This record gives sequence, structure tokens and C-alpha cells, in this order.
Amino acid sequence: MMKPNLKKFKITSKKPLPVDDFIEKILYEPEIGYYSSKDPFGKKGDFITSPTISNLFSEIVGIWLISFWEKMGKPKVFNFVELGPGDGSLTKVIINTLKNFPECNKAIKIYLYEKSLFLKKLQKQNIDNKRIKWIKNFNSIKKGPVIFFGNEFFDAIPIKQFSNINNELFEKCYSVKDNINIIEKFIRSNKKDFAQIMTFGTLKKLKFIEFPKKGLLELNPIIKKINKLSGGILLIDYGYLNSNNSNTIQAVMNNKKISTETMLKNLGKADITSLVNFNLLKEYFLKNNLKVKNVVTQRFFLERMGIIKRAQILEKKRTNEEQKYMKETLSRLLEEKQMGSLFKVIFGYKNKNNNFFGFE
Repeated sequence: MMKPNLKKFKITSKKPLPVDDFIEKILYEPEIGYYSSKDPFGKKGDFITSPTISNLFSEIVGIWLISFWEKMGKPKVFNFVELGPGDGSLTKVIINTLKNFPECNKAIKIYLYEKSLFLKKLQKQNIDNKRIKWIKNFNSIKKGPVIFFGNEFFDAIPIKQFSNINNELFEKCYSVKDNINIIEKFIRSNKKDFAQIMTFGTLKKLKFIEFPKKGLLELNPIIKKINKLSGGILLIDYGYLNSNNSNTIQAVMNNKKISTETMLKNLGKADITSLVNFNLLKEYFLKNNLKVKNVVTQRFFLERMGIIKRAQILEKKRTNEEQKYMKETLSRLLEEKQMGSLFKVIFGYKNKNNNFFGFE
């Protein structure tokens, strides 16, 4: 039992809160939530993302974006939406990369999809460019193919957790006792959640189920827009292909993993994420009429897109110290024991062309 400050997060004892609702309050409560009150990125934050590790990552994504535009026949109007753009590092590099491709640069419209007002302010400080538009929904995108991109976007959307006992689902919740202590309990799931979960072959035989209900709801308007205008969604995140019935929720504070107990004592001060079930994502895309390329590792994708060759070209223009730093950051992106294998890449799309770079 913990004794955190619960009142400011509007967590009451009236009824148990499902895991996803509980975490959402901690992360996104206006002004006090984790993503609403601080800059979580970089060495002074709680975690470091690929775009902040190396500009090479963002540059490669930019090259992939240009190649996608070419594969689609070089449309005169082309939309790019970054989902959860963090501190803006990736889009900033992509804008510079596009300058070397005038025809694509002229065609592309760039949107940043951000819910946090705090992070939106940070992004505007880092990206001083009038062509960027910040959006809360996708209604303004009405013409031309659209590509959505998210790096560590899906893992930050809170998930539900269930225990499957004799084909009955019991949802994990957090309850507040005496307005002070947070306790964990399982309650019988509602019929709608049970029915939806049982439609997924990747979930229905599991004993412990993590279900990204909020994440799938977030994907619905994205998939609808892709089906209407053509295009696709590229997601890079850390996750797995086959579940081993384990709890994948994890919290990070000051660039170190912390226990659930420590997380509950520090509400709003730690980042809370979960591993992404990529086979579930693939199944959901297919159910919604998108084609899906093979799910590959981040290492496979980046190497296929030429990141090593690009690094070798840049090394020639760098000092010894800069070369050493480049090798260290490249190693972090590619090595099996670091981000190379843990991070996966999935691409769902609607287009006649199936030959996109990075997946074969």
C-alpha cells in the first residue's frame, strides 16, 4: 500500500479505475501529468529516443519518406503526419533533408499531431518553420496521399490488462482505500471488452492479456484517412511478436527503470509505457483493409535503408572525437542487446505498389 498525493490527479475511491484510465490520468492530467508538466527527453529527462540519440535515425526516416513518395508516383500533394513528435528533433532533421529533394519538398505538407500543450510549446521552440502545422485531429487533411509516422508513439498510450480464468476475463484495476492507499484488484470485465478481445487470434488463448483499447481507438481515424486518401502508417517502437503472458508495463525515471511500487509513490514524475504487441497491430491493420509489410527489427530497417553507408560518408568529414561519438550512437541504434532487436518496425498501407524499401 502506497501513500502518494492522490487528490491532484482526481483519483477517488468511488470505483476501481482500470489500468489504462489510471495511467492516463498520471501521464496526461492537465498541468500536473507527466507529459503535461515537464520535458522528459534527453540526458536531463527520463529517457532518450532514437531521434535524440542520432540525427542519422531521423535522416534515414526522411529518406524512407521520400522513397515512399516516389513509389506512389510523385504526387503533387503529399501529407506527412508525425504522431507524438516528442521534442521535434525528427521533424527538424526531415525538413533539412527535404531541402535536397526540391520536387518532394514542394509537394509535402507537414503536420505534427500532439496532445500535450507543454510538448507542443517545446516543439515550437525547437522547430522555427512556418510550414509546420500542429493538429489535434486529421480533419484538415483532405487531399493527397498521407503517411503517418510514430516513433515510440504507441507504447505511450496506456493499455488494459486482463486475467483469463476459464475463458472469463477479469480486468486489473487500481482502487483507492481511505483516500490514501492505492491497491490492486481484478474485477469481471464488461461484455464489450470481452467480445472485442475474443475476435483477435493473437489474444484469445492467452492467460494474461494486455489490450491497447485506447491505442486502437487512436488508430481508427488514422486508418480511415489512409483508406480514403491512400498512403500508410509507419510505426517504430519497442515490443514483441508473441506474448509470453507477462506484464510489460514499465516505468522510467531519471533514465532508469523503477518498480511499480516506486512508480505509485511518484505519480506524475515517471514515464509509464508498455511493450507493443506487433502481431496484434498487424492483425488490426489487416482487419481494417490495410496491407502490411513483414514486421522487422529496427536494425534490419535502418540497415536496409543504408544507415551504415551514410555514416561512413559522414565520418570522412568528422574529427576523431566526432567519429567515436557517431559509432557509439550508431551502435546503440543497431546492436542486438540495445535498440536493434527490441525495437520493431511495422508498415500498414493502402497502395497498388507493394515494393517499399526497408522491409525485404
